[in-house]
Amino acid sequence: NLSYQCSLNGEHLLAFISVSQAARLLPRFCFQLHEVQMLLPLCLTVSRSVQLHSDVDLGDGNIKYILSGEGAGTIFVIDDKTGNIHATKTLDREEQAQYTLTAQAVARDTNKPLEPPSEFIVKVQDINDNPPEFLHGPYYARVPEMSNVGTSVMQVTATDADDPTYGNSARLVYSILQGQPYFSVEPQTGIIRTALPNMDREARQEYDVVIQAKDMGGHMGGLSGTTEVKITLTDVNDNPPKFPQSVYPMVVSEDRVPGEEVGRLKAKDPDMGDNGLVNYRLVEGDGMSVFELTTDSETREAVVKLKKMVDFETKRSYTLKVEGSNPHIDPQFLAWGPYKDEATIKISVEDADEPPVFVAPSYTFEVEENAPPGAVVGRVHAKDTDVANNPVRYMIPRYTDVEQFFTINSDDGLITTTRPLDREAQAWHNISVSATEIGGHHQDTKVRVNIRVKDVNDNPPEFATNNEVLMCESVAPGKLIETVSAVDKDEMAHRQHFTFSLAPEVAHNHNFSLKDNRDSTASIYVLRKGFGRLTQDVYHLPIEISDNGVPALSSTNTLTIRVCSCDSKDTILSCNVEPYVLPAGLSTGALIAILACIVILLAIVVLFVALRRQKKEPLIVFEEEDIRENIITYDDEGGGEEDTEAFDIATLQNPDGANGFLPRKDIKPELQYPLRPDFPQSLPRRQREEKHTADPRKTVCRGFQAF
Repeated sequence: NLSYQCSLNGEHLLAFISVSQAARLLPRFCFQLHEVQMLLPLCLTVSRSVQLHSDVDLGDGNIKYILSGEGAGTIFVIDDKTGNIHATKTLDREEQAQYTLTAQAVARDTNKPLEPPSEFIVKVQDINDNPPEFLHGPYYARVPEMSNVGTSVMQVTATDADDPTYGNSARLVYSILQGQPYFSVEPQTGIIRTALPNMDREARQEYDVVIQAKDMGGHMGGLSGTTEVKITLTDVNDNPPKFPQSVYPMVVSEDRVPGEEVGRLKAKDPDMGDNGLVNYRLVEGDGMSVFELTTDSETREAVVKLKKMVDFETKRSYTLKVEGSNPHIDPQFLAWGPYKDEATIKISVEDADEPPVFVAPSYTFEVEENAPPGAVVGRVHAKDTDVANNPVRYMIPRYTDVEQFFTINSDDGLITTTRPLDREAQAWHNISVSATEIGGHHQDTKVRVNIRVKDVNDNPPEFATNNEVLMCESVAPGKLIETVSAVDKDEMAHRQHFTFSLAPEVAHNHNFSLKDNRDSTASIYVLRKGFGRLTQDVYHLPIEISDNGVPALSSTNTLTIRVCSCDSKDTILSCNVEPYVLPAGLSTGALIAILACIVILLAIVVLFVALRRQKKEPLIVFEEEDIRENIITYDDEGGGEEDTEAFDIATLQNPDGANGFLPRKDIKPELQYPLRPDFPQSLPRRQREEKHTADPRKTVCRGFQAF
């Protein structure tokens, strides 16, 4: 039998060792494999031991026990005489749950094994020495607001390092320490659930819940661990929009233009995101056509804007009803509706100082042509629509009536002419009239005035064209040579026509006749034959043209008829009479002028050549010529008699003649060397006099070079 004893605080506990296999040979241990269970913390100190004993051990000390395996010599030591095994330090099951050791009895003197080795396993029995732990805490969870009781929020799980197969050391129970009465936790699973109905996010959005996990099945003495769970309520559309006010007063000035903002309002919705969106629309009111409603994308406010201009004098207030509604409605909370609200907008129109307003948008007047200065054209009228009803002053901007044909009475707007108007020069006058409010801000407005000049019969008719009539010499009597028509600068009426007749002085001529065609045209006929260009090449036929205006006007217009040379087919060959008088080409006067110019040019050329010949001189200077005629002038004071005696007059007359050198007069000497700095002009008088006593030729040449 194998037994060991452990003592704790003087108490003795009996531990059993189970033998898995008996020894088959003697002498040997009575077991080969032993499973030793060490209760912790009963056997955690070195004083606690397990004793091994062999049947061959007679107690005489000749047998030595040896131990090998996991932890042998470090964790476990054996008394080689008694076979007692001791644990040298505290054992932790969570670090290593069991150890495999081998024991053997050998002879002390020879170390020969007395029996085969026996293997045994030391199992460390678990105790509750590890508290539960939440490895993933803290936790964050979300659950919709207004959830039903028992709605699952999340599951938390704790772990216990103790042995779950032995006792209750690892059997955990969950409980809630903080977060009641809003949430609960299932003891066995750790699932957190809602515990109260209708939890409102708008009232409270976040909850801090503390969950505890306790081992030993939750009994007293068990170890515990906690974790924090932050639970956030998510939003649902459970609140309808609500306008803070039932009536919103607004003011707009009558000088505002369409598109300008009048005011803003906003419905409050405590929901978030899409659940809190509000759409606005105008439902009813007398300003539906005057105002419009838009939504500011950033502030989500309803913006009231002017759609059409308002007039304080016409209507001073408007009433609108606006509706705000949620576009996204949760069917689960549809019964909590309606998800909309209404408010009233009262808009007052403020009076503004407006410019005067003309009674008509534009004016059109007529005035007689040639009417005397001061003739009445028409009257314009503007009024101040403001409550003050200030008087109005009128004027014509000069840039619309540059030539100042018209003037206007500044008080009553009466337009008159300043001088007679000519319809034929300008039939319409388009001017502007400005009306300015007297007092206030002196605002003005303008109106277009179109003035038509009415025509009077002040222009006599005249030929439509002034072309000459070409007639052959051989024209036959009674032949139609031309049909004339007339025009009138006056306005051509539908029934207006012209009458034609020959002037009284040619009414009985024997050359041509006129026939009025009664359609504002007349025909010209030849009365005789035998026209000749040599006799008379041009005939002038005065014709009187009359209109039927009131008063009727007439004028005498001359028709020019030219006699031409024609062939047998009456094709005009020539209408010029000059070829029979002068040869073809230029006129006599032109030819005489050209010849006179040629003669004058020839005379100028001859005179120029003669003058050049008189001035021509020989190219070579001969000896008989006195060289003193070619004196070079110096701007230098001479030396007097000393200079005269120093030169040979013969040398001066012909300095190069002795050498056979005759200078060319047509060649100018070139300066091959620069002037010497000691040139006589730069020296004092005394030095210059000394210089002049030098070689005359050199002096002359030097002077010539200096020139």
